Amino acid sequence: MARAKAKKTKKRALQTVARKLITSVNTRSIVSEQFRTLRTNINFSMPDKELKTFLITSSAPGEGKSTVAANTAVVFAQEGKKVLLVDADMRKPTVHYTFHLTNTTGTSNLLTRQATVEEVVKQSEIENLDIITCGPIPPNPAELLSSQTMDKVMEEMKGIYDIIIFDAPPILSVADAQILANKCEGSILIMSAGETEKDNVLKAKEALVSSQANIIGVVLNNFQLQKDHYYYQYYGNAE
Repeated sequence: MARAKAKKTKKRALQTVARKLITSVNTRSIVSEQFRTLRTNINFSMPDKELKTFLITSSAPGEGKSTVAANTAVVFAQEGKKVLLVDADMRKPTVHYTFHLTNTTGTSNLLTRQATVEEVVKQSEIENLDIITCGPIPPNPAELLSSQTMDKVMEEMKGIYDIIIFDAPPILSVADAQILANKCEGSILIMSAGETEKDNVLKAKEALVSSQANIIGVVLNNFQLQKDHYYYQYYGNAE
């Protein structure tokens, strides 16, 4: 009985990981194709300028911004780009859980000058994709992100990687995302279908605009397609 329960728990855990990194475990799924479309739209968002750094945020917690950030990083790596995913949510970090990595050192160590970029970068199991986890949660995330050290670190990252994606905290919760949006070349806002409130979206946009962010798009997450939708007709049971 206990063994059967343990197997069921393990299966559920694997299913959860598969949902989070569907672009890696099921490349033919409808959702994976949507992430590839997102990748294309990002590439086309700034045709006259190379886009290397962008952040992904949401108006409130629980809208899926970390899952979107992880899968977006995967599809860029699958394209052959050298990608770095940075957990810039130094309050409630999740990237290390998604990629099954240790979180002993990371972004906080980097910004307090306790480690170099090379020392905190971790290789993922996905080719071309490196990760910087959060590291120990600091008492002053906003101050660290607004520091000159952050500027220098970003310049160093841009010299190594083709794409740097920052998983930022929800923009209406703390100032962190606004600070980082000002430093990145692009910002993407995540909305959860049927959950995100319209007022929050408007406030989130205002917060990004006030920080002089370059908003390159909005992603509608958790949208349920009807079974008779043409995507299902095309992809069949690939989901």
